[in-house]
Amino acid sequence: MEIVLSPVISVPQSFLRLLVFILFCGFFCLSPQKVTADTTQTHPFQRSDYGYRLPGSEGKSFGDCWWCEADWKVSQDRQPPAPTETPKPISIAAAKNDVEGFQFVVCAGKDMPIEGLTGSVTELKGPNGAIIPTQNVELLYAYYHFVHAPTDGTGLIGYWPDALPPLDQPINIAAGKNQPIWVNVKVPANAAAGDYQGTFRLLSTDGRFDVTVPYTLRVWNFALPKENHLETAFGYHTHRVMQYHNAKTKEDQRRVNEMYLQRFSDNRISVYNPAPLDAISVQWLPHETPPRCEVDFSQYDAEMDRALKKYNFTSFTVPGHGLGEGSFHERTAPSLAGFAEDTPEYKAMLTDYYAKLQDYLVKKGWTNKAYIYWFDEPGEHDYEFVSKGTAKIQQHAPKIRRFMTLMMDNVGFLKALDAQNTSINIWCSVTGHFKEELAKQRMALGERFWWYICTQPKAPYCTLFIDKPATELRVWHWQAWHHNIAGMLIWEATYWNSDTAFPNEAQNPYEDPMGYVTGYGTAIGSKHHWGNGDGRFIYPPLSAAVPGRNNGQPIFDKPVTSIRWEMIREGIEDYEMLYLLRELLQQKGDKLSEADRKMASELLTVPESITRSMTEFTFDPRPILQHRTAVAQMIEKLTRL
Repeated sequence: MEIVLSPVISVPQSFLRLLVFILFCGFFCLSPQKVTADTTQTHPFQRSDYGYRLPGSEGKSFGDCWWCEADWKVSQDRQPPAPTETPKPISIAAAKNDVEGFQFVVCAGKDMPIEGLTGSVTELKGPNGAIIPTQNVELLYAYYHFVHAPTDGTGLIGYWPDALPPLDQPINIAAGKNQPIWVNVKVPANAAAGDYQGTFRLLSTDGRFDVTVPYTLRVWNFALPKENHLETAFGYHTHRVMQYHNAKTKEDQRRVNEMYLQRFSDNRISVYNPAPLDAISVQWLPHETPPRCEVDFSQYDAEMDRALKKYNFTSFTVPGHGLGEGSFHERTAPSLAGFAEDTPEYKAMLTDYYAKLQDYLVKKGWTNKAYIYWFDEPGEHDYEFVSKGTAKIQQHAPKIRRFMTLMMDNVGFLKALDAQNTSINIWCSVTGHFKEELAKQRMALGERFWWYICTQPKAPYCTLFIDKPATELRVWHWQAWHHNIAGMLIWEATYWNSDTAFPNEAQNPYEDPMGYVTGYGTAIGSKHHWGNGDGRFIYPPLSAAVPGRNNGQPIFDKPVTSIRWEMIREGIEDYEMLYLLRELLQQKGDKLSEADRKMASELLTVPESITRSMTEFTFDPRPILQHRTAVAQMIEKLTRL
């Protein structure tokens, strides 16, 4: 089939020229190479060795159209694939209960902008009358953010795509510029396996630009689980979200909160606290005989029950009262209701609280999901303090998991824990400080390992920043599989504004992609950089890009996904496919031929074409997709046995 194209009327339009080629880094091919500064090669953002022409798309007066995998960040000035390239129809593949996408790139002609582009989709028609309905197909578009300061030495000043607003309002494409249209297909869990055909249409307001594009989806004959085996924990700043949405009443806040929980769930990501508007109520009674507390779980219980069942979250935090709190920067001493930890009132209330909290979680069957995360990244001067607090949890609530973020640079904390005769259930190391041998020792004791990325590490590691290749966040999950990592954490997903950097007016995350430092003794008004997009993966809707819009009335438009948010979900789905293959191989491997059994086992090993080490990995999605397809085909073979 050919796409149907019409010419477009040209209207001159001024626009800001990009500042590019400030710094360069290594060119990444199909095989992984170390990220290094190399001015003789093309920066990954300016690559031109990917993408596919469509039949009938070339040589049109209005510009050009082409498509590519979802895992690329397409620059505005990237040239279309060479006309000599053999046209290739759009074809993607996914499991049931999976989401798969691609990018269709519209490039406006020189001095010929495209005005008022809108889109629509059809249902996908599959085998024996099977249908994937239109509500399972999303049309989004890449929003370009101006990166005014590179995150590190491998970044570039210029316009980078990240946010993916819905194509539900007309957009304009400047003359000579690319505009990726992102198409996501959510495959129902009960979809019939086989090949599906669908189309989408892009139309300018004057009707002269009219493109109808066919594509094919292959649905593999197996489903991904509703709930991940890979645990996740991402920060969600409810107060900031409500500020941008102008949501002041409890009713409005619940409506907004629901949209954000759905956005997390859609991408298989769990929030720290699934019930942010319904806290556990604790009343401290130090003057009772004996001193005790009253804990009211009623409001929290109803909301948590609902959220866990509806959104399939893998884990959540519970409050660790009375331990003190803090990080390597500063900390507070343990106390309860004004009583210090050496008083009988404190000791009695602490014992009562943790007994009640543990009893509640046991009765709910949630001890495998709950954890206490009460101190962040302890420094060496915190080890004794933190080990004592951890010992209190273990003594009074041994069935609640004890969680700790730690750099793992030395074994001093382990010695401090041993001195208190206590242990950590979940270790969480920043990837740049991950120590494999130490992790293996702790895993052998039954302890679990998560890891995280934040303002660190930067290049040459996989990072979370906007001005980095999209594949980094996906490869991060393949590295997790390789190192037997059980969970992934990122400190924030809605960090749209730094109150330190912007004390008087809120930041617009669309216009300024930088994540600025807040806290840690930073002077008010100081604009120090953490990195572009740090802590920001979900965006407010464009209608709520800054607080106070809509005359201060609540805004109920849905939150906006991003390329990086989509890549995290893709990485989790890859991990779940590998997990499923491993389970099936254990259950049915003896039914395979020796050659197939060997092949299946080899597929569970992450190939060097995806990642050779923590600092050597591909920027090209094709090795990932090739291995993913081979894994899927082996899963299908095993499910037939």
